[in-house]
Amino acid sequence: MTVIYITFYIGLKNIIYKYIEIYMPWVTQLKNEVDFMREKVIEQRLVKAVKGLGGISPKFVSPGLSGMPDRIVLLPDGKVGFVEVKAPGKKPRALQVVRHEKLRALGFKVFVLDGEEQIGEVLDEIGGDAQ
Repeated sequence: MTVIYITFYIGLKNIIYKYIEIYMPWVTQLKNEVDFMREKVIEQRLVKAVKGLGGISPKFVSPGLSGMPDRIVLLPDGKVGFVEVKAPGKKPRALQVVRHEKLRALGFKVFVLDGEEQIGEVLDEIGGDAQ
């Protein structure tokens, strides 16, 4: 009986999501905008923390090579890391995962940051004393 209820719930949930997607596209757009704003705040805090350690964190743009991380973190003493910033709970796209794996295979440190509380840990691992 439980399986029937779970199957019904999943089916109903999918129908509701599809209805929202078709008849209320502004809901999806609003959700995407909120996620973007949360990601932007995390990214700004990362840049500020890197600056506080005497480093820089330029936006990393690579024309012709999609899926590269958002930021390259450059810290004193030649310490380098790449950071993909995501809204809380969001995961990298498949192409981004491939790029991250390639960078790691080349010996670089690559991180996915989806929360402000992770910034100190990421910077410690890159080589900055974020304490």
